[in-house]
Amino acid sequence: MRLYTTLIFLFLIISNSMAQDTRVSGTVLNAANDLPLENVNLVNLNQVKGTTTNTNGYFEINAAVNDTLYFSYLGFKTIQVRVTNDWMKYGEVKVKMTEIGIALEEVVVKPIQLTGYLEIDAKNIPIYENYRYSISGLNAGYEAGEYSPTAAGKILGSIFNPADALYNIFGQKPKQMRKLRQMKDDDEIRNLLQNKFDRQTLAAVLQITQVDIDEILARCNYSLDFARTANDLQILDAISGCYEEYRVLKR
Repeated sequence: MRLYTTLIFLFLIISNSMAQDTRVSGTVLNAANDLPLENVNLVNLNQVKGTTTNTNGYFEINAAVNDTLYFSYLGFKTIQVRVTNDWMKYGEVKVKMTEIGIALEEVVVKPIQLTGYLEIDAKNIPIYENYRYSISGLNAGYEAGEYSPTAAGKILGSIFNPADALYNIFGQKPKQMRKLRQMKDDDEIRNLLQNKFDRQTLAAVLQITQVDIDEILARCNYSLDFARTANDLQILDAISGCYEEYRVLKR
């Protein structure tokens, strides 16, 4: 009986290991003309693993049944595809993405009038500076500058009540924060996020909204300038750093 129980246990371990190592494959196409799309960003939202399509639109990624795959590509509507038993059984599938029509607003560029005199022109050229600094003993960073006028108030709030400021954001999202740490450890996802600025992949994996991301950055004392211009990898590292500070304060 003991041998029988041991064999069942070993079988379950092997089966679980094989399920985790299962890879699914497919091709991503432009729905308008069926041409392959290269460098489409693909993330398994359940396992927090990422990849991109090759020149033929082909991809492979670790996945299990009921995992959700998130596809994003500049100029195309993002889609989520669930891995099914049929996909596992019959192999490669075709995923079609729809292009988004983007209306560009008129932009008026105002040139800087230069006089030719260095001392005068140096004063006329706008300079935007944001400073990231820390207070010894707090293990926290703060950003100040033209786009962060309330930085001093945020610092004082963090000094006198550091944990409460972030509890509503991090304390109620433990699963999402675990995924955050997984994202930081996956080189493929980090490479994907380095060239993205739309926050969509971050929001999808962490199951939060753009508003949540902006709120987290504000609570963690990052300037509006940083929030608007940073790529998704920089945003990921900023949120992660703030979360680690929260965990220390929570102790």
